[in-house]
Amino acid sequence: MENFRRVQTVDEDDGQPLPFKNLHPDVVKMRVKEGSKIRNLIGYAATHMLSEGTGQIVFSAYGRGVTKAVTCVEILKRKIDGLHQVTKLQYKTLQEVWEQKGPNVQHPAPCLTVQKKYPSINILLSKEPLDPQEEGYQPPQSMVPTETAKRFSESDIEHCTSKKRKNKSKTEESEG
Repeated sequence: MENFRRVQTVDEDDGQPLPFKNLHPDVVKMRVKEGSKIRNLIGYAATHMLSEGTGQIVFSAYGRGVTKAVTCVEILKRKIDGLHQVTKLQYKTLQEVWEQKGPNVQHPAPCLTVQKKYPSINILLSKEPLDPQEEGYQPPQSMVPTETAKRFSESDIEHCTSKKRKNKSKTEESEG
């Protein structure tokens, strides 16, 4: 493929309805891509989820954007209590058009068309209860507030590092 360059990518699944039942008309749709910044996605989504009118948000991603979408959802679930979740996995089909490159192409070949299937994810978060029988449903989780979580103090860290130093010096003495 080093003699070809991609000239066009067409999303064959574009325009397909989301794979969820009973979506609100005011649902916010977030498309997460490989280059998306998590802080921007979280800020936008949190603003809409905390507003009065929005009760649902859908994160959609494919390929390398899937991990970012999952990360965003997990962060939102920690920031906003009581969110119900439904996750749907599927494949997304993209059609790529490639043409021969280089100035010395004497007999240009016709363009190549390649269909690729990428794993994709759609995650629905809702303030209102969803059907617990729906495949991929997760009920809200009660999170322990971070103020009560035990944190490492400086003395804990010093204790761990001094223990390592002591063990290291003991092994050096026994080897010497």
